[in-house]
Amino acid sequence: MSTTIAGMQHQLPFDPYAYDFHEDPYPTYARLRAEAPVYYNSDLDFWALSRHEDVRNAFRNNIALSNAWGVSMDPSAYGPDASKSMSFLAMDDPKHMRIRKLVSKGFTPRRVNELADNIRALTKQHWDKCLEAGEFDYVTDFAAKLPMDVVSELLDVPLADRAYLREQSDLLIHREEGVLDIPEAAVHAFLGLYTYYTNLLADRRKSPGEDLLSALLDAEVVDETSGENVKLTDEEIVGFMFLMVVAGNETTTKLLANAVYWGFRNRSQLDRVLADPDIVPLWTEETLRFDNSTQMVLRRVVEDVDFGGTVIPAEHRVLLLVGSANRDTDVFGDDADQYILGRDVAQNLMSFGLGTHFCLGAHLARLESNIGLDGVARSVRDYELDLDKAVRVHSVNVRGFANLPMKVQAR
Repeated sequence: MSTTIAGMQHQLPFDPYAYDFHEDPYPTYARLRAEAPVYYNSDLDFWALSRHEDVRNAFRNNIALSNAWGVSMDPSAYGPDASKSMSFLAMDDPKHMRIRKLVSKGFTPRRVNELADNIRALTKQHWDKCLEAGEFDYVTDFAAKLPMDVVSELLDVPLADRAYLREQSDLLIHREEGVLDIPEAAVHAFLGLYTYYTNLLADRRKSPGEDLLSALLDAEVVDETSGENVKLTDEEIVGFMFLMVVAGNETTTKLLANAVYWGFRNRSQLDRVLADPDIVPLWTEETLRFDNSTQMVLRRVVEDVDFGGTVIPAEHRVLLLVGSANRDTDVFGDDADQYILGRDVAQNLMSFGLGTHFCLGAHLARLESNIGLDGVARSVRDYELDLDKAVRVHSVNVRGFANLPMKVQAR
């Protein structure tokens, strides 16, 4: 490895754990794309890809780039046991495809679309309370409740337990400043959730219902190696429930909050939505591009791989900077750093990944966002955010808000 590459972080500092980076990562991304598109940090021993073309190619290369050790840089989360908390997201084919096929049987587009009425009812339930209050915290009172309740409805989690699951979910992803691993509170949250989900699974096995968890217990698929019908193990189902908490809850919570934040920061675009709520799906899509919840995912390099003439050696790890790819001016134009609803982004959006690991919950995330934001747009003449009191979540992978005080003017 050349001296220039090894010392790259001193000319262009990039620390994905740094709180100031979390506040606004996009200037760093722009420099990375321009100056060091294949970046190496020797202090933290990771590579990073920032250009859209490289991120796209990396997503598609599931041979040289492996998911099997997880998608997070945290030392305690990165390793051969990552699938225990990240399910098939931390697996390679053929095991990944076997688990994904089984999960898909209980997570079909039909089953997701049937949730629409429930999502509308949950939106109305939580948002009506916000409208009545007039001033509230948009995250804690709405954006955090809706996705967790949707996941809880899917798994048939009792109403009394949902606040506990939201709290543990928040603790699971938060990272302390200056700490380069999972903090103690997150470890306790993991253990608490593991116990809860194990007990929930045992109860559901005794008394199955019509929920996703019961469907997963019944799901069978033909194993391509043995030719026999196989089911998910308890450990695999618990791993999937953890995945639902992070990928199915936290990221959608952040998407809902990022949308109202950037709408507020871009008045002309918000005015368009409030004047015509039918364009809410454009609000979702531009937020997914401009400031996506999932900013980066990790891959383990299992064989030497070349990006633009730079070889990343086997046994190293590389971050795919999704947030940077979605702002690449070579793909999205010179105005890529502007928040403009109505862009044609579908073919180039990296927010849900690509290839064999394309996000299974992409349709559900869009559905929740569109219904939740539609509830906002149709019910208010205007809203204000108290940006001085807004609090960001600090996480390596997930970007969004923990608190976002809001004041609304109802229609």
